Parts: sequence; structure tokens; C-alpha cells
Amino acid sequence: MGFYHSGHRSLQQRFGSTALADRLEQVTHRTHLTDDDRAFIGSAAFFFLATADGEGRPDCSYKGGAPGFVRAASADCIEFPDYDGNGQFRSLGNIEINPNVGLLFISMTEKPKRLRVNGRASLVFDADALAGFAGAQALVRVVPEHIFPNCPRYIHDVAGGHESPYTPHAAVAPQEPAWKSADVFKDVVPPRRT
Repeated sequence: MGFYHSGHRSLQQRFGSTALADRLEQVTHRTHLTDDDRAFIGSAAFFFLATADGEGRPDCSYKGGAPGFVRAASADCIEFPDYDGNGQFRSLGNIEINPNVGLLFISMTEKPKRLRVNGRASLVFDADALAGFAGAQALVRVVPEHIFPNCPRYIHDVAGGHESPYTPHAAVAPQEPAWKSADVFKDVVPPRRT
């Protein structure tokens, strides 16, 4: 399957964003992690993991640890430990029967950033592999298939206690992000709908 399916395309057509979506794919989509991606992932103290069961029912989980607990071991492999939890094994159980996963990395600071990684996961229980991850009872390895940054404009500065300046408010003209006026995108940005 390509980057967009019929559901994506239907809504892109409805909102006039097909050309923008195509340009974003051309400019930002990749299948291998860059050095910047790897550094951002390696600095994360948390991320969100989306999985689905065999019938496609979704589950989303917060994963946290000391910075460096999740690692981009190479341009095509992300690893993170599974720590002792409540024993439900919702995420790992889903991976056991459906390896498709989504990872969302977010920096909620004055300079927000987010990176999405969709790929295929596998579970590792090998003692030698687990030895490099303190407290791990299992290891999850993800082979990325789609990697792309997302516009971080609605991410609040949690540490500073500031709302994103892009947050919509009644009777206030919306602020446009700088990327929409960049030469590479401005010719395909559809008019804003009110």
C-alpha cells in the first residue's frame, strides 16, 4: 500500500488538500531514519505507541523511561524495552498477532517537534538483547515503513506553561505557520476554511 489510501484521498479531495498532501509526501516522507530522526528518538523520555488487534481494533499506550530508553539502533530499526506493568499486555499482545504499529514522538517545549513512525514490530525475549536495557522483560523492535514529521503548531509548551499560539479561539484571526508560506509549499496550500 502507498502512503495514502482511499479514505485519506477522499478527505483530501473534500478539503482541497490533495496537492498539498502529495507535496508533503514528496518533501517530508521517508522510509529510513535520518541522523536527526535518530537523535530525536534517542533523546525521548516518552512516546505514544499505537497498536491494533487482529480485527483492527486500536489501542494506544504511553511508553516512558529515562532519555535513551528508546533507541534508533540503525536507520531501519527502533528498539524499546517493555517494562513490568499491569500484566494485561495490551500492546505486546496486539503486536503478537498484528505487527503493524504507529509511534508518535513529541517534544512539548518552547520549540515543539513531533515525528511519526509507522512500521512493523516484533517481540524479542533473548537474554543477550535484553541485557542492554535495564529493567526490560521484553524488547520491541520496529522496522520503519513510513517516517514523517508533523506540523507541531498545536503542541503546547507544557514546561513553560504556555498554550500554543496557533490554538483557535473565537473572534481571533488564526495564525498561519511559517511552513505554509515556504517556497516549497505555498503554491499548493489550499485556502483556509472557516
